[in-house]
Amino acid sequence: MASNKKYWKSVEELDENSSVVKKLRDNEFVEELPIDEFLGDKESLEKSSTTRRDFLKYVGFTTAAASLAACEGPVVKSIPYVVAPEEIVPGVANYYASTMADGFDFANVLVKTREGRPIKIERNELSVNNGSVNARVQASVLSLYDKNRLMSPLIDGAETSWDDFDAAMAQKMNEMGGKDIVLLTQTFASPSTSNLIKDFIAKYPNVRHVVYDTVSSSEALDAFQNKYGTRALPQYDFSKAEVIVSVGADLLGDWQGGGHSASYGKGRIPKNGKMSRHIQFESNMTLSGGNADKRVLATPSQQMQVLKALTGGGSTSGLPEKLQDAVAKAKAQLRKAGNKGVIITGLPDVQAQAMALNANASSVVMDATKPKLTRKGNSAEVKRVMDGVISGSIKGLITVGVDPVYSFPNNEAFAEAYKNLDMSLAFSMKQDATASLAQMVAATPHYLESWGDIQMQKGSFSLMQPTIRPLFNTRQFQDCLLKWTGNSKNYYDYIKETWNTSILGGSSWNQALHDGFIVTDAEVPTEDATAIEDGMAMESSTNNGALSTTAQNGGFELTLYTKTSMGDGQQANNPWLQEMPDPITRTSWDNYIAMSAADAEDMGLVNKHVSNGALNGSYVNVTLGDVTVEKVPVIIQPGQAKGSVGLALGFGKTAAIQEEMQTGVNAYPLYQDFKSIQNVQLEKASGMHEFACVQLQNTMAGRSNDIIKETTLEIFNTREKGYYNADPVTDYDHNPISVREENADIWQSFDDSIGPHFNLSIDLNACTGCGACVIACHAENNVPVVGKEEVRKFRDMHWLRIDRYYSSADSFEQEIEDLETLPAFETYEKVELPSQENPEVAFQPVMCQHCNHAPCETVCPVAATSHGRQGQNQMAYNRCVGTRYCANNCPYKVRRFNWFLYNENDEFDYHMNNDLGRMVLNPDVVVRSRGVMEKCSMCIQITQKTILDAKRDGRKIKDGEFHTACSRACDTGAMVFGDINDKDAEIVKKKNDDRMYHLLEAVGTKPNVLYQMKVKNTSES
Repeated sequence: MASNKKYWKSVEELDENSSVVKKLRDNEFVEELPIDEFLGDKESLEKSSTTRRDFLKYVGFTTAAASLAACEGPVVKSIPYVVAPEEIVPGVANYYASTMADGFDFANVLVKTREGRPIKIERNELSVNNGSVNARVQASVLSLYDKNRLMSPLIDGAETSWDDFDAAMAQKMNEMGGKDIVLLTQTFASPSTSNLIKDFIAKYPNVRHVVYDTVSSSEALDAFQNKYGTRALPQYDFSKAEVIVSVGADLLGDWQGGGHSASYGKGRIPKNGKMSRHIQFESNMTLSGGNADKRVLATPSQQMQVLKALTGGGSTSGLPEKLQDAVAKAKAQLRKAGNKGVIITGLPDVQAQAMALNANASSVVMDATKPKLTRKGNSAEVKRVMDGVISGSIKGLITVGVDPVYSFPNNEAFAEAYKNLDMSLAFSMKQDATASLAQMVAATPHYLESWGDIQMQKGSFSLMQPTIRPLFNTRQFQDCLLKWTGNSKNYYDYIKETWNTSILGGSSWNQALHDGFIVTDAEVPTEDATAIEDGMAMESSTNNGALSTTAQNGGFELTLYTKTSMGDGQQANNPWLQEMPDPITRTSWDNYIAMSAADAEDMGLVNKHVSNGALNGSYVNVTLGDVTVEKVPVIIQPGQAKGSVGLALGFGKTAAIQEEMQTGVNAYPLYQDFKSIQNVQLEKASGMHEFACVQLQNTMAGRSNDIIKETTLEIFNTREKGYYNADPVTDYDHNPISVREENADIWQSFDDSIGPHFNLSIDLNACTGCGACVIACHAENNVPVVGKEEVRKFRDMHWLRIDRYYSSADSFEQEIEDLETLPAFETYEKVELPSQENPEVAFQPVMCQHCNHAPCETVCPVAATSHGRQGQNQMAYNRCVGTRYCANNCPYKVRRFNWFLYNENDEFDYHMNNDLGRMVLNPDVVVRSRGVMEKCSMCIQITQKTILDAKRDGRKIKDGEFHTACSRACDTGAMVFGDINDKDAEIVKKKNDDRMYHLLEAVGTKPNVLYQMKVKNTSES
């Protein structure tokens, strides 16, 4: 049978008497609507000049909240090209292969442009090693249009020309002759840039190059270099794994540069009775822990002991009994899996990383022959730079792609010393914390305006090409190096020459540029080679002190991590990413201390839902040595290991960040010695913090059946479909029948046999909850950003949400069995553990289900929403008068109402409120106005273009040509879109799969969105 667990989104739902949960379940809007404020004010009514249509708006939806709007969109006049560029056809998109490489995220991408404007980032499906086109990469197109970007170079804060800048630079370098200058850069992983840096150092021998990764992987790099002689990271193919054991490594997050989701997803879909078994030892609740078959709580200090025991270098003596048992079983399963087992770790310790490498030496999952080159930083060298600037031994600092004044752990002392340097030059897109203090600032372009080359993995080379002319007076770092070393070439010619000489080996440059990458056996050094040859300091087996001892005197073991949305903080001014809910906590616009319920209770810390469902939380001060980060809000996180806390990096930026995006606290001062694990002290602070948390939103009117369906691999393999995935039943002629039978319908079905009929399949096994699809939907469909205050009122406009459900780890039947077999002198603690101590997690993307029997269509008084022949539930925005009857009648709660005009409105000062930001808007999709209902359209503009292209070419549409923004963004294969009238299509196989079910199928809406139920590999043998 299917699991009958209790699923819940928030701990609040576990309180059966919660008035907040009841109000959210029963009422469409949790706040009282201000009807009387307007309708009861005679003077306001007399002054109002509205049309009949506007009158229907506020009478129909019984509120004055949007009644004063002139709901028609503003008229914008278009100016035609005087001389149209040959490569641009108005209304037709152009696509360019390129590469994103900002030092933290590396990915091969396809850039969609309209009329010369990049408007969308997609995966380059030609590339086999395309990095991770995650939510941040998807959102990077909006960062191109950031109004806070530098528009020209600066000297002493004043704008200048590049000629004057070059002259000032030459004079400064001559004055600095013989003084120690450090070139501190991001990881470029670029063959051409490596050569240019060598040329620059050859001209100025007093310059030394140090690579700085803002979020360090230094210990893993040191361990790999000690073992294999190359400063790199191993490549993993998790689709080959039978058993994955992770000790503190968020492999579905940003662990070792990310990019592991695609191979992981392939191994998680049950095929031929098999799927991988994933065991996660961790303290923070992560994406990896949420997707694991078995999640085991372990503090960071315990994780070190766990890793030693798993790799044969230690015992589990002293660990809790449950943890000892979990380690023993994991070790047995690894032994059974042989070379198809793999151990990975995220512990910031060279010895720990070396143990994992040695354990995986014979594993088919790990590839050390073609390692990843996207991390090159060395913490010991970077610390020497930081200390050298503070002490005064370093006289000059050139920074490229990094912001050390913001991100160095000793940032206050460093900032003071940085001001006193003889020379400070910052290459930056914005006047960030470092650039705002620098004597000289070189304004750099966005990667979509740039040329470049990247070797993400040994043997795989990628090209970056501009997709738009530079918007401002900017120049690339590499072009500056060419100019300053007396080379007359531009950077494009230099790359081409480098590739023709060292990489292409006779292959076509144009073909490589078209594809965006080339795979070759060419050996090309990268930019860190000089530093290594000069004796780069490396750790050998030095332990991280925080891993060898537990926190003392009431302290906590802190794990610093990066959020899926914000990463290392480079795109902190990106409203798409700020408003994206965290996959685990469902909280946006913030970072916070994640703490267990038991620890929170001991400290008197609370999370409290106020009357409208919004979440408030206590503050703490976090102290590490003589550093204190004050007033950090607390989220009580189910599944957080007792004695440990988590805090995200990348927040708390203020320089070159508009006020609305200055969110969270800067956690980098706690990143001492560039270690992600620290022992800290917490103390309760005064006040309550207001979170923008959507975890209680859209509870589907309190329904709980047929939302998440889940079973085990054993049951899936041994029992009939009717046992684990039974069809819901209804009553017909006093007999139960399946809701899928014809007699269960009282509707006359549409004829869906002519032309395409679209379905979307979502596999809950492959969905990791990463959120890339959410940002892709934002970009494709011009979804507005509403801001923190509106999110608190549950008015976010996301067309696609990823619901996160918790459930107790044991089924109800198991709980009864445990009670019945409880030994005579055993306590009841075994079955009385709080549900939130270590819950299981399920992620479920939910968008408009495009019901064939749609409840919304029958209640719209103006026929604004109707059913299309191709299966989509369509919206005619011009007809909508905002009654919101459709939202009230939708069981899935996926329709969104425009409470305000979000475009060109100073109250919502995000990208739609300035001319530069609006350049990202997709002209194929209308920008909705106030008073209009909107929701997922199943990307009808994309499907129609596919049909028209095939019609123009006189050919049949192939399976796989149809896609939506979300299905195109999903690199795990969780989303499959297609035409069910094509009997050979993949979507038809998904529809007929034994795991297929519909969301709330018992309601009888006949959705065109399918779900594949979740299967967990719970076998302990």
